[in-house]
Amino acid sequence: MEDRTQFATRWGFAFAAIGSAVGLGNIWRFPFMAGENGGGAFISLYFIFILLFGIPALIAMILIGRRGGKSPVGSTEGLAIADGHSRNWKWLGWLTLSVAFFALTFFSVVAGWVLAYLVKSIFGELVELSPAGSVDLFNLVKSDPLGMAFWHGVFMVLTMSIVARGVRAGVERAVSLMMPALFVILLFLVAYAALTADFYSAVQFMFVPDFDRLDSQVVLLALGQAFFSLSVGGGGIIAYGAYLQREASIPKTAVLIASANVSVDLLAGLAIFPIVFAYGLQAGAGPGLLFEALPVAFGQMPGGQIIGSLFFVLVLFAALSTSISMLESVVSRLVERPGVTRVGMTLRAGSLIWFFGLGSVFSYNLLADFEPLAFIAMFEGFTIFRLVDFFVVNVLILTSALLLTIFVGYVMSGQATQEEWGGDHVLFRLWRFNMRYIAPPVILLIFVVTMTGQ
Repeated sequence: MEDRTQFATRWGFAFAAIGSAVGLGNIWRFPFMAGENGGGAFISLYFIFILLFGIPALIAMILIGRRGGKSPVGSTEGLAIADGHSRNWKWLGWLTLSVAFFALTFFSVVAGWVLAYLVKSIFGELVELSPAGSVDLFNLVKSDPLGMAFWHGVFMVLTMSIVARGVRAGVERAVSLMMPALFVILLFLVAYAALTADFYSAVQFMFVPDFDRLDSQVVLLALGQAFFSLSVGGGGIIAYGAYLQREASIPKTAVLIASANVSVDLLAGLAIFPIVFAYGLQAGAGPGLLFEALPVAFGQMPGGQIIGSLFFVLVLFAALSTSISMLESVVSRLVERPGVTRVGMTLRAGSLIWFFGLGSVFSYNLLADFEPLAFIAMFEGFTIFRLVDFFVVNVLILTSALLLTIFVGYVMSGQATQEEWGGDHVLFRLWRFNMRYIAPPVILLIFVVTMTGQ
């Protein structure tokens, strides 16, 4: 059994938690979601939902972790028992770990693409790439099962090598280097885009909302992105909360994390959209924006080999910072067992994640025509990758987020949550009211609409 270790500094926790929230959701998913759903109108709603639901949910997850002082499973079980409730609330902890585990099985496959493209960019394979050539290149990457399995494995080895070193020597040290570097690279890319690309069009697209583009579906997508972007419902933030020093303010820390997350969203958009508009690409190019559209621009622009390489280093750092928190949340539970070592449990968990991830790898080649749930109408055309993605994002995360709000609103006592907040004041009461009466029905509504397609 591993002794519980705190982060050495508040900034160590902040960087780790920011890294948990900042990831492919910001640099890959946010730009194409904004591009597909009206730009400024979608972004405005997204920021409102971050404020109304994202920050309160972050506070809830950090609070559970610090109050419980253990893994997500140990914390939810211990806190429930302490306030006179069933120990079966431990299954909420297991649910958050299942989010992290299964999300990492396909997340690391996408991160493997990032590694592959980083190497291709460094060696000049993106130079003078045509639109058709870019599509062919991406299809070539996806159609190679051994290549995809290899890069998926390399990414998992990188993640495991950091988590295995422990909280301070591994997680804190790595994120304390990667997060500042991520912001520096991102700021450089924004400056480059402002000087060489169509920055004006990007600013208009992002900050001049066209509310005629809004409908109920866009509203739900913006709310879902707010949860996804901040890793609401996953175990990473809860696991990190157990390492947070007692004197740190949880609300201030949550605001810092959300502010950094939103800053990365904006900077990513300001780095990507000027290039998109300058080179005649489609803002609504969808998930292929990162791997099909942008490489064309990198291949044509002056210094594109360097800029493209820096961009994929940026995306790699973002992916790693998130994968570290996912794996750490799982390992934090495994090392609570007596007679085990962190290195051994990290190897076991990481290897299992890699193995399950092969299903997503083969979804693009060997099992491209395999649709496990095709007998259900709404899942026709869903490969293993799409099924895992759908269930993690639309079922596991939403269910976990719903139960987390119920847990802090009804299972944990008002006194316990108040003590972690640092006193009884207006903001605390508003937060608790939100967790009890507003967030649960809103999340339930998203879940019902998503599952019924209404």
